[in-house]
Amino acid sequence: MAVDFSIIGKRLKEARRKKDLTQEQLAEKMGVSIAYLSKVETGKIHINLERLSEICHILGVTEGEILNGVYNHSERYLHSEFYELLRHCSAKKQKLAYEILQVIVKDV
Repeated sequence: MAVDFSIIGKRLKEARRKKDLTQEQLAEKMGVSIAYLSKVETGKIHINLERLSEICHILGVTEGEILNGVYNHSERYLHSEFYELLRHCSAKKQKLAYEILQVIVKDV
């Protein structure tokens, strides 16, 4: 399976924004140019594991979270994934999903 660096970049960008850092601030902490960081976030360049680890440490996330997109230690686990799925659904499908979730929650 090939690594999709655009997805990794997107996740890094999300993590940076959640940490309330600008590209300039993160680039400064890393000792790299803003252009480099921008290319990482857009997936235009391949980031090595050492640099990924450094960014993750600064952003307070794990490499697994960035590589797999799983933030299971958070109360908002899968929140953004559900949101992304629902925003592509019609109102009718959103209502159906809501009703299904209500049944699931009642069974727990």
